[in-house]
Amino acid sequence: MNAADLFVKARTAAGKAYAPYSKFQVGCALETQGGGLFTGCNVENASYGLTICAERNTIFHAVAEEGPDMKIATLAVIALGHEFPPCGACRQVIAEFATPETVVWFLRDGKPVSMTMAELLPAGFRI
Repeated sequence: MNAADLFVKARTAAGKAYAPYSKFQVGCALETQGGGLFTGCNVENASYGLTICAERNTIFHAVAEEGPDMKIATLAVIALGHEFPPCGACRQVIAEFATPETVVWFLRDGKPVSMTMAELLPAGFRI
């Protein structure tokens, strides 16, 4: 799947976000190496620590469907009305299910930006 199609799916997912506190509606779409396509959105909670980001929601959905060996081929994240890459916690979770070549897409100055996982999180935690 190309980046444009992933952004469309991520934007649709963002429209379903539950974000009454931050007002940041974030959506994510990912394709697995096995060809699966998954989407998710952020779901906030009054107790902020219980909030789940769109990227983690999507990844956990993919693992629940494909199992613990799921690997991300490419991932796109978009926030309605805002632009930013995945947060640090999400970068670490993406890294857990990515290869160094996994491509992560986000918007910067209105344009799609792609980075490999190695570029996005060069010194991620590993055991």
